Amino acid sequence: MERINVWTKYDKEELKELESVNNEYLKFLDGGKTERECVKLSVEMAEKSGYKNLADIIKNKTKLKAGDKVYATNMKKAIALFLIGENPIEEGINILGAHIDSPRLDIKQNPLYEDTELAYLDTHYYGGIKKYQWVTLPLAIHGVVVKKDGTVVEIVIGENEKDPVVFISDLLIHLSHEQLEKKADKVIEGEELNVIIGNKPLKGEEKDAVKKQILKLIKDTYDIEEEDFISAELEVVPAGKAREAGIDKSMIMAYGHDDRVCAYTSLAAMIEFDSIKRTACTILVDKEEIGSVGATGMRSKFFENTVAEVLNAMGGYSELILRRTLANSRMLSSDVSAAFDPTFASAFEKKNAAYFAKGMVFNKFTGTRGKSGSNDANAEYIGKLRHILDEHKVAYQTAELGKVDLGGGGTIAYILSLYGMEVIDCGVALLNMHAPWEVVSKADVYETKKGYMAFLSSL
Repeated sequence: MERINVWTKYDKEELKELESVNNEYLKFLDGGKTERECVKLSVEMAEKSGYKNLADIIKNKTKLKAGDKVYATNMKKAIALFLIGENPIEEGINILGAHIDSPRLDIKQNPLYEDTELAYLDTHYYGGIKKYQWVTLPLAIHGVVVKKDGTVVEIVIGENEKDPVVFISDLLIHLSHEQLEKKADKVIEGEELNVIIGNKPLKGEEKDAVKKQILKLIKDTYDIEEEDFISAELEVVPAGKAREAGIDKSMIMAYGHDDRVCAYTSLAAMIEFDSIKRTACTILVDKEEIGSVGATGMRSKFFENTVAEVLNAMGGYSELILRRTLANSRMLSSDVSAAFDPTFASAFEKKNAAYFAKGMVFNKFTGTRGKSGSNDANAEYIGKLRHILDEHKVAYQTAELGKVDLGGGGTIAYILSLYGMEVIDCGVALLNMHAPWEVVSKADVYETKKGYMAFLSSL
């Protein structure tokens, strides 16, 4: 089944809209390099579009009705938005679900040390990464430090053009004979991902003078003590802005496309609507890259509890109504898929691979090898989605994540499917997945937003 390159079908007006969508996405990428930053941006976008905080609705005992827009956040790392539909909510919700965490390096709780007059921060990598890709890059530090009195200090170092960056060193090629004989996963090991942050000693000090200079600097700048690292969440990410890629400017290279490209398009689609027939929801969650665990991951009760609160605010909560609502719902698990890369063609099965500029991608199943750990979508559901997308003239394609025996991956799809709802993985094709700098096609970003809008408005 051939799919056309969608660039060939656009007229001037569509190209203008495509660029507008991608320009806004570039801003989202630059402002949202962590889960907390993504939630903050999402709240700003939602409130600008008329969404109210569900916590205020509950506190004021306000009754929700058709057309009302509400959002709820979870520990500043996850967010769910609801647009109440005209139809009874018990008939189900149309749900877009994406994750806003990305592979990175997390700074440890006792991180700061000095070795041979270089100051370092110890890190623990988060999610699946090729560790050797993270050395010799300009890196930035994003996150928060929470002091004992509850004061929250927000930190971003390395993004402003006048900011310094930090980095991880690598062995020079001249001395790398033994290193280059190692397997790729051993060339750089986890304990070697130590971030260099300084070299200047504090005058008058003999022992750990560079470390003491760093401590003085962060005390003077942020009023932070070394002990405050214990209650900090600091993430090391690639420094620099998202950029248009290709001399034709047809692509975007950025950190964190997985899965912020689907998070942004889901959110942008959601806030386009002021009224809708069937209740719509977009949920953006944390911790997908490490199994969707924890209080802010999809396995938590946040989503279920929030739906229960929405039902209660509508005056129709019961355990049975909650179960019926969830079971009758439909979801697109909005996550990226691997784009076919001709350089590494042997890893793909060409007839069942995703391609740049051929539209949003549906993965009937993910998992590994024999579909282990996957959600496998029903044929009836896929047939319905085909009808919706064709009706709205949305370009789409289907794919698997590489050859059957080579590996695979997972998403949040299987978690929502446990409620008995229809779920399928659907998102944007991506080159360099899980690398510090990933690449998407602008055309696929545009088609995916269109597809999400078509889905949300469907009955």
